[in-house]
Amino acid sequence: MSIVHYKLVPHDGGWAYALNGAFSETFPTHDAALKAARRVAKEQRVPGESRYIEYQTPDGQWHTEHVLGIDRPEADVTE
Repeated sequence: MSIVHYKLVPHDGGWAYALNGAFSETFPTHDAALKAARRVAKEQRVPGESRYIEYQTPDGQWHTEHVLGIDRPEADVTE
């Protein structure tokens, strides 16, 4: 099982949560960003439908995989 770590960071005059270099929208306060990040982390653990996904790796190759809806990552938030 994979682990997802959201991190709170200052962003565009406010706060955001970040994951692998991608930022959320900007929130006016640290507490608002923390609340949103915790909600998103909780949603990561909700099972969904099994389906095929496509993604591109840094070397430019495209991959297709079948993922199970019950294969959800652990997720947390660091401040």
